[in-house]
Amino acid sequence: MLSDTIAAISTPLGEGGIAVIRVSGDEAIPQVDQIFDSKKSLEEVPTHTVHYGYIKDPERGERIEEVLVTVMRGPRSFTREDVVEISCHGGIISVNKVLQLLLRRGVRLAEPGEFTKRAFLNGRIDLTQAEAVIDLIRSKSDRAFSIALKQVEGRLSKKIRELRQELVEVLAHIEVNIDYPEHDVEEMTSAYIKEKSEKVIAEIDGLLHTARQGKILREGIVTAIVGRPNVGKSSLLNELAQENRAIVTDIPGTTRDVIEEYVTVGNIPLRLLDTAGIRETSDLVEQIGVERSKHAIAEADLILYVLNNGELLQPEEIELLEQIRDRQYLVIINKIDLPNKLDLAKVGELIPEDRIVKMSVKEGIGIEELEAAIANLFFSGELEGQDLTYVSNARHIACLERAKQSLQDAIESVNAGIPIDIMQIDVRAAWEQLGEIVGDAAPDSLIDQIFSQFCLGK
Repeated sequence: MLSDTIAAISTPLGEGGIAVIRVSGDEAIPQVDQIFDSKKSLEEVPTHTVHYGYIKDPERGERIEEVLVTVMRGPRSFTREDVVEISCHGGIISVNKVLQLLLRRGVRLAEPGEFTKRAFLNGRIDLTQAEAVIDLIRSKSDRAFSIALKQVEGRLSKKIRELRQELVEVLAHIEVNIDYPEHDVEEMTSAYIKEKSEKVIAEIDGLLHTARQGKILREGIVTAIVGRPNVGKSSLLNELAQENRAIVTDIPGTTRDVIEEYVTVGNIPLRLLDTAGIRETSDLVEQIGVERSKHAIAEADLILYVLNNGELLQPEEIELLEQIRDRQYLVIINKIDLPNKLDLAKVGELIPEDRIVKMSVKEGIGIEELEAAIANLFFSGELEGQDLTYVSNARHIACLERAKQSLQDAIESVNAGIPIDIMQIDVRAAWEQLGEIVGDAAPDSLIDQIFSQFCLGK
């Protein structure tokens, strides 16, 4: 399949300025040239040039579309193969006609992520860079985009390869000791293994230190907005989303289901879940909504528990406060523009002061304080420096943790006086686990799984 010439639409289907069809493979240029009506053959033009003309159906002799065609000869292309990109007028009919014409001529429709997969298999990028392409597309904040861009540029790859080189030197030292024991002393080799393993573990710990922040910035904090009916949960969602996503009325129980919205608060991405008000009810639909609210609370990384400053504290609210105290949460006292009826002293007894944010969503009061409280809760007040190499992918984190454990096992072997050829097993395991991150030691099934997450045409 890698020798096939492939094509796919690389822009979203629908009305727009342009639509782009990407073609890659040994036959990309001659295949497009046969349906391209212009003054000059594409097979004669220089690489990285753009040409105006028409796409025609050779069998019918009629023009289908007016286009611009970009020619990029391998290896100076994304896939390191010959690549042609056809820029059509934006729309569903025109771009599909051009694509179907290519497919009828023997070009194969690309699988999801196949262009990026070819870039990986042809050595253009490694696996971390390929995964970062997905992260760039799915970025929910400027900071997440910045992390993904640095990973695409190869910052994490470079760090991992440096660590693997450290372990290669250890493995080479062990091999020399095993093959030529007369040239070394086993105690010296054991000390060397321990020193190098501790050094690599320290580097891995540095990467894992950023993992929690990186994962949050990549995936967002799953945030459940909970509380009794009519305390202002939907108003808070609308304020954070800067649009009317949820219905807001004075009638309790308006929200019957969980409403989801992505927002960025203080450059921190949140996946907000506005839940149905939690209360006892005989309404069957509302009961289902309340059950879904409880499920959302169980799954959330952060709970924003909203209380109404203009109402008395209810027993069920105290009960829910008790339930969430071992979770990551903030208590929002909303409607502070109203006369105070809420027992603030009682709330203060149950909740630490740094977990309480006073707001009036209606008046726009307290939004900045909420941002600061979330940042303090998850990032100790601020994000790590911009120049750090962040690890944000769960697969990378798991590989790093396994590599660290293997090196710790090697150190334990040194301390226990186990022969160095046994230590070699643990050091090699760490080297392979780091290699899995960049794709040097990744199984085919993992590679297929990763690229299957891409959209068609990428």
